[in-house]
Amino acid sequence: MSGPVVTQRPTSVKAAKDRGVPQMPPVPNKEDITATWDYLEMGINRVMHHFTSGIDMQSYMGLYTAVHNFCTSQKAVSPHGGSPANNAAGPQRGAHLLGEELYRHLIEYLNGHLGQLLDTSRTHSDEALLQFYIKEWSRYTNSAKYIHHIFRYLNRHWVKREMDEGKKSIYDVYTLHLVQWRQNLFSPVSGKVMEAVLKLVEKHRNGETIEHSQIKAVVDSFVSLGLDDADPTKPTLDVYRYNFEKPFISATRSYYQAESQQFLAENSVIEYMKKAVSRLEEEEQRVTMYLHPDIKAQLTTACNETLISSHSTLLRDEFQTLLDNDREDDMKRMYGLLSRIVDGLEPLRNKFETHVRRVGLAAVAKVAADAEKLEPKVYVDALLETHTKFQGLVKRAFNDEPEFTRSLDNACREFVNRNEVCKSGSNKSPELLAKYTDVLLRKSGTSVEEAELEATLTQIMTVFKYIEDKDVFQKFYSRMLARRLVHSNSSSDDAETSMISKLKEACGFEYTNKLQRMFQDMQISKDLNSGFRAHCEEYEHKIDSQYSILGTGFWPLTAPSTTFAPPAEIQKDCDRFTMFYRNKHEGRKLTWLWQLCKGEVKATYSKSKTPYTFQVSAYQMAVLLLFNDKDTHTYEEIASATSLNRESLDPALTITLKAKVLIAEGGKVGPGTTFKLNYDFKNKKIRINLNVAQKTEQKQEEAETNNTIEEDRRILLQSVIVRIMKARKRMKHSQLVSETINHIKNRFVPKVADIKKGIETLLDKEYLERLNDDELGYLA
Repeated sequence: MSGPVVTQRPTSVKAAKDRGVPQMPPVPNKEDITATWDYLEMGINRVMHHFTSGIDMQSYMGLYTAVHNFCTSQKAVSPHGGSPANNAAGPQRGAHLLGEELYRHLIEYLNGHLGQLLDTSRTHSDEALLQFYIKEWSRYTNSAKYIHHIFRYLNRHWVKREMDEGKKSIYDVYTLHLVQWRQNLFSPVSGKVMEAVLKLVEKHRNGETIEHSQIKAVVDSFVSLGLDDADPTKPTLDVYRYNFEKPFISATRSYYQAESQQFLAENSVIEYMKKAVSRLEEEEQRVTMYLHPDIKAQLTTACNETLISSHSTLLRDEFQTLLDNDREDDMKRMYGLLSRIVDGLEPLRNKFETHVRRVGLAAVAKVAADAEKLEPKVYVDALLETHTKFQGLVKRAFNDEPEFTRSLDNACREFVNRNEVCKSGSNKSPELLAKYTDVLLRKSGTSVEEAELEATLTQIMTVFKYIEDKDVFQKFYSRMLARRLVHSNSSSDDAETSMISKLKEACGFEYTNKLQRMFQDMQISKDLNSGFRAHCEEYEHKIDSQYSILGTGFWPLTAPSTTFAPPAEIQKDCDRFTMFYRNKHEGRKLTWLWQLCKGEVKATYSKSKTPYTFQVSAYQMAVLLLFNDKDTHTYEEIASATSLNRESLDPALTITLKAKVLIAEGGKVGPGTTFKLNYDFKNKKIRINLNVAQKTEQKQEEAETNNTIEEDRRILLQSVIVRIMKARKRMKHSQLVSETINHIKNRFVPKVADIKKGIETLLDKEYLERLNDDELGYLA
């Protein structure tokens, strides 16, 4: 037989007597059931009323023995009369009846005890009632634990057998105490207790100091009374939820509805947001301090609805003002509040997108007074400045949320592709971005740190991400890359490789395939030049020359638009290289791209005796070398000697005239003009670059590039349509148009009219055929 789980040390009999607690008499004769119950009632009463005095082991053993005696007495009377000896069930049936009698006595005792407490509770109200309830609950439950152990024999035998047989309303002794408390005391006073709790919470919300432990004790009491009638061993939160959570949430809603309306009537929206954030944090702390975790979800919902949802329109109306005034902290606060309610942020995202688009368009309009003279760097910096500003805002104020990032991307895509500059041509943004990249990657007088250059290239890729016509960027970029490589004008091979890697990561291998092949050709050309120099060691009067072999299919270059007769010295070296190359690669054809060739000539003719070095194009070199023979040449003589047409000769002559290397006599550059060597030529620089493209040449090249883009798009559209139809065999016309757009939109946004035109062309060429019901079929 085990003893009770005693929560405080049993005191001695002498100690109990010293405190005025009545001494327990000896255990009565077990055959005297009435006396036995009187003895038990005295013990129970002692535990209930003098629990703080404790109970000594002798008294405990006496009470335990009395319970055992009561349940095992042989003098139980059958319900039909007669002695146990005459009963069919014998002594076992008698023990059963005595166990039931003892259980009934205990219930009657508890009813009487709780009735007295109920009468006393009616003399209290508010905090006094709360204190009374908490004090009596603590005394009652602690006493119940002792009584539960004293009645362990009843629990182990009679109660267990009754419960095993499925009897309802039979509980172990401790649970019986809780059930009786719930029925006799809790039900009548819970409403008033809860009113006292809510008044205490309201004081706390108003900034007054309260005893948290009181509310915590009430919560624990309500939770403990959640007993499942079907299975008392399984606790539930039904009592707590109905009697505590429900009124608490209702009171919370009423409190914050009144407070928020009054506060907004007297304060600004910005101040209200600070107040709301503070209140929400307080309620979260309140759950931690003295509420049950189960209430958190409902409490959060109630606070969100009363503090945020009810005033969401006012908050959203203020958002534009915050954007206009860059109130980042307030926007962060508003984001935190509206993110707590369903669809609270969608209107903010729409306003944010509209605002970013408007700011971006204004930034471009500010720098785009003259789109033709617009510097690529100024344009790209205007785009980046807007993006960087609002990207930081999304990160800091909007928690880097993907939906806000999507709004930012949508806005940037709009002002990058459809702005003031793009009115002069939809290809302007990619063209200017490519030109800015060319400026960065080209050698210049100002050196840029490698880390700084890499960071700038990363920023360029940010703008590139938003460009819709990526094929336009590719076309301009490849032409400019070709010039940098051919003229050995790249600032850094590492930077060039890094940029191509970035483009490859963004658009795939196919997008950068030709760019990478250009680098391979240049490496092959270096090896070839080394072999050619070794080959020329046996010759005299060698020219310091270097040749680049460029694959026709990979370089965006075209054959010269004019005939050209190079100077004899140059022609001799070119013929020698041609023979050398053909010996290595039989059957290959070389096409000389004279318009890209350049060189240096040294001049010692000036009266100042200064040895100048002119950096010139091949055409300019041919013109200047003519003046070794005589000082004056007519336009017709120069044209005849060089075999150049006017489109190529005139720009070459114009640059030399502007630099005052030659003097024109007879008017403008053209037939009838005589050109004379300027012996009075002076310049602060020793090395003078005459190989400068004129604006007319640049415009012509841009026009040619744009024409090439249109032709490439037309071919790409047709090839994509054929690939789709080859895979699908049959498709509806509208489906084919839609799928073609999906395939191509990563390179450029195709027009539906161009797709339809491509389909018609393929029908004419018999790649496709018309079928019934607006369907197209593929012809193998």
